[in-house]
Amino acid sequence: MPKIALLQMTSGIDPDANTRTLVEAIGQAAEQGATMLFTPEMSGLLDRDRKRAAAKVTTEARSPVLAAVREAAQARNIWVSLGSLALDTGEGRWANRGFAIDGEGAIRARYDKIHMFDVDLDSGESWRESNAYKAGGGAVSVPDTPLRRLGLTICYDIRFPALFDALGRESCDVIAIPAAFTVPTGKAHWHVLQRARAIEASAFVVAAAQVGEHDDGRRTYGHSLVVDPWGEVLLDMGGDAAGLAFCDIDLARIAEVRAQVPSLANRRQIAN
Repeated sequence: MPKIALLQMTSGIDPDANTRTLVEAIGQAAEQGATMLFTPEMSGLLDRDRKRAAAKVTTEARSPVLAAVREAAQARNIWVSLGSLALDTGEGRWANRGFAIDGEGAIRARYDKIHMFDVDLDSGESWRESNAYKAGGGAVSVPDTPLRRLGLTICYDIRFPALFDALGRESCDVIAIPAAFTVPTGKAHWHVLQRARAIEASAFVVAAAQVGEHDDGRRTYGHSLVVDPWGEVLLDMGGDAAGLAFCDIDLARIAEVRAQVPSLANRRQIAN
C-alpha cells in the first residue's frame, strides 16, 4: 500500500524561500517512506502583484525552483507532483503549469491549467487570471506512477466536470487537484467539490493546498485533502497552518468501488 505525502504551504513572494520549503519537504517525505509528494498550486511564487512577480517568473528551462525540485527528487528517489509554477511562455502571457516528476528527476508530464479564475466575489475580492495566464489545451494524465495512472488538474478546474469526465475515460486511479482556494469559496464549496470529483471518477483525489496569510495580502483556505473513490475523506490538514502530512493509498479500493458502482462502465454519450 503506497504512502503519499501532502505539503500544505503558505507560499510567498520569494522563490528562494519557497524552494527551500519544497526541498525540505521532499527530504522529509522520502525519509518517512512516501513514494510521492504532492504540492499546491503556485508552489514557487504566490504574488498577486504581477508587476513585482514578473521579475521572478522565468521560462521552464531557466526555472531554479523546478531545477531544485527535480534535483531533490532524484537525490531522494521520490516522485513529486509539483502542483504548479508560474512560467514565462514567451508568448506574452504566463502558464500556470503543473508537473509530474519521477524518482530520477525526469519530467514525466506537464499540465497547463485550462480554466482561468475570472471572478468578482461578494467579499470584494476580484481575480482576472486570464489577464496574465494562457489557458492550457487538454486533459493530461501519466501512467506507471507509484499510484498507477495519475491525472493532473489545477484548482479552479475542479468546477468543470467535463475535464474530470475526460480523466475518468482515461481510467485515472488518482487525480491531483493542487489549489490556492480563496477562503469564501473554500468554506462554501471545497469539500463537496473534492468529494464529488472523486465519486464521479471512482478515483482517489489528492488536493494539496495553500493556507493562511500570504506576503501579497491574500488569504487561502487550506484543508489539503485526500478523498477515496467512495467519497470518504481520509485526510484533512485543516485551515490553520502549513505542514507535511501522510496518507496510505489502498489502490485495491478503486476496483472495489468501480465494481459496486460501475458508473465509468455505464457512461453514455448525451446528445445536445
